[in-house]
Amino acid sequence: MGANNPIRIQSMTNTDTMNTIATVEQSLRMVNAGSEYVRITAQGVKEAENLAVIKKELRKRGCKVPLIADIHFNPKAAEVAARLVEKIRINPGNYADKKSFQKVDFTETEYNEEMERIRERMFPLIKICKEYGTVIRIGTNHGSLSDRILSRFGDTSLGMVESALEYIRICEDFDFHNIVLSMKSSNVRVMVQANRLLVSRMKAEAMNYPLHLGVTEAGDGEDGRIKSAAGIGTLLEDGIGDTLRVSLTEEPENELSIASILARRYQNKVDTSSGNFDEKIPVDPYDYQKRKTVAIGGIGGYNPVAVIMDASEIPSGALVPDNTDLSGFRQSFFELMNHNDLTPVIIHRKYSDCTPDKFMIIAAAEISPLLIDGLGDGIWLEAEGILPEIIERAAYNILQATRSRITKTEYIACPSCGRTLYDIQETLKNIRERTSHLKNLKIAVMGCIVNGPGEMADADYGYVGASKGKITLYKKKEIIKKNIPQSEAVEALIALIKESGDWEEK
Repeated sequence: MGANNPIRIQSMTNTDTMNTIATVEQSLRMVNAGSEYVRITAQGVKEAENLAVIKKELRKRGCKVPLIADIHFNPKAAEVAARLVEKIRINPGNYADKKSFQKVDFTETEYNEEMERIRERMFPLIKICKEYGTVIRIGTNHGSLSDRILSRFGDTSLGMVESALEYIRICEDFDFHNIVLSMKSSNVRVMVQANRLLVSRMKAEAMNYPLHLGVTEAGDGEDGRIKSAAGIGTLLEDGIGDTLRVSLTEEPENELSIASILARRYQNKVDTSSGNFDEKIPVDPYDYQKRKTVAIGGIGGYNPVAVIMDASEIPSGALVPDNTDLSGFRQSFFELMNHNDLTPVIIHRKYSDCTPDKFMIIAAAEISPLLIDGLGDGIWLEAEGILPEIIERAAYNILQATRSRITKTEYIACPSCGRTLYDIQETLKNIRERTSHLKNLKIAVMGCIVNGPGEMADADYGYVGASKGKITLYKKKEIIKKNIPQSEAVEALIALIKESGDWEEK
């Protein structure tokens, strides 16, 4: 992985890690669907130890796929797993750090003492990984930044990057360089900005580690596919990324076809993990600012980004650049901005020989980089053989994914894993059926507390697995009700939305 190797794709099991046969069989389905790596949660030492049994059974069945152990909160589990699998994923926000979801102020002395404690906690893992040739993925999640990082950098892309850089420096101090990095968020803008910033900071410090890409808690269906393609595709367009995972609240094998479309499309991109932000450009790649334009016929100015379905809807005076690729579009915008030209611009793309799924994925990957940089006052998509309603829905979903225009309920939902103690797929479906008519609300459906309360920080309401068969409900970041029986939890969520004045009848 990395350097001149192909962009690799991967997924993660959602079975109970102690159920060896279920995990093995799901892993085989994932591999048959195209997964080149398989990640398995190891929430405790016993689960970490069982990775040896899972690996042995996979090898017995002729499957040599590299395994990745997913670790949160438990350094001992990481140290066990590092002797058994090819890669360990640790989260710098909770590997040895703390998160109390309360404001904590650290003095310089306290901050440095915590860093020294983390170094001591990391050393045994690094020593084992050096001995066994095991890779460490330092996987920062926006939703699980530690109290220490939040105290200094806040809940920001910079905080995500600094969290990873601290761990990289510890690894390098021990002469360990077998490292992969990831910056994940359920907010596509944050995910893109954090990865771009990480690349810039690595360049400044003469680092060049490979990057794993993914939009976490993307949800399911068209929403999840487009949201993932928007974030991953934007970075691949930038030349950033060496491996990727599409996270859907569905069976993991469903993720691989979408991941394959993206990986194949950008397989020949030159100079991966380099980025192109050193050149002087009139947009800030690390901070969203909408390009200023005048309003013409309801497009541009302070109007929301428009969805165009026919040429007759384009007002006279708006620009529709005749470009063949993203770089051409981007250059057109830059020329307008450098000349202080405020004319609104419609992004127009035509597609052919596409299934509906492929059309949505490619369109999201192509259009989102412009929208994330604040470019474009409207989008006009045409697709040969695709129904107009599918095209229109895709256009609005791309705007929603990039936070360019919110027109419906947004669901922040994790793909689930061995830590999830309820049927999250069925629950998300149930909640969506009951609440999809509510406009401009964000509802989070999270499997457990690992990233749940943090990753859903900007959600209006949260439904989070607390323990087996028990659910905790949040409003914003505040816990409202704890340990509700799962059978009553959806109704309790609806009641909370009504009590809060955000409910509307269908």
